[in-house]
Amino acid sequence: MQEAGLKGTEVRIYNNGTRKSYLTLYTFRDSSGAYEAFTVLSMHALKAEPGTTPFARTIYKSNRVLDIVSDSEVEPAALNDAAKWVQSISDGVTAPPIAGYLPEQNRVYGSDRYALGPVGFRLAAEVDRAESSVLKDVAGFESHAEAMFAKYKSAKEEATLLLIEYPTPQLAELHLRHLRRALADAKLTTSSIERKGSLLSIVLQPTSAEYAEKLRGSVNYETSVTWNEPSQTATDPPIMSTLVKIFIATGVFMVLTIAVGIAFGGVRVITKRIFPGKVFDRKEQIEVLQLGLNSKPIDPSDMY
Repeated sequence: MQEAGLKGTEVRIYNNGTRKSYLTLYTFRDSSGAYEAFTVLSMHALKAEPGTTPFARTIYKSNRVLDIVSDSEVEPAALNDAAKWVQSISDGVTAPPIAGYLPEQNRVYGSDRYALGPVGFRLAAEVDRAESSVLKDVAGFESHAEAMFAKYKSAKEEATLLLIEYPTPQLAELHLRHLRRALADAKLTTSSIERKGSLLSIVLQPTSAEYAEKLRGSVNYETSVTWNEPSQTATDPPIMSTLVKIFIATGVFMVLTIAVGIAFGGVRVITKRIFPGKVFDRKEQIEVLQLGLNSKPIDPSDMY
């Protein structure tokens, strides 16, 4: 539970005459941890099919898990009310996406197991202890991997499907090699493993290679690229529109240049007229060097 991010537990006992029901509410850090606990806690529900005693059900809603154990059957309406109540106090985040990758057809009821780390993986390995225990140390949970188990059975065909999802395809490719080596070292040659995007699909101990391929082909996983930045359609503007914009921009630039030139020269001329020799061409602060190449007499005060 600690690996799944358990934050708190509440226990309540309800009596109805001689009947008792035990409700345990688990609160987790996120929906992934809650789903891992749900797949583990729901194992005891398999021992109590409808109509038998004791009665057991596990309700999962986002980051909350409600475990119900009763010494008698709980009515469907009460279970529905309990599910609505758990949903109302949860954070509303959906289950991890990998939970939806498993094929539905021929899946053994209650065999789903989800793992976020080696402890959960070891518990999930109860589905297929012989092989999955070999993969525990090389699955790559330190790289934030997520694993999903399920058993499948169809007539004489049988296999266990293990899905492991990684944050990036690069990490999936890296751990693919580690897992293949681990299967080879354990001489588990009947098992097969393939990568699709960030997901590794491992078929453990299939009764036939054909069934393993069929099972892997049923995995509900498709890679996609999502662009979530603002975008626009790139189109070339008409040539005439471009030329008009060029002429307008050139005209504006020319008018601006003339205006700046007139302003600069006008300010200088007006200032020299109003304040002669005080702002511009001050004789005591300016020395003009002339070569005297023409017949004009040299005047050190003449700047022009």
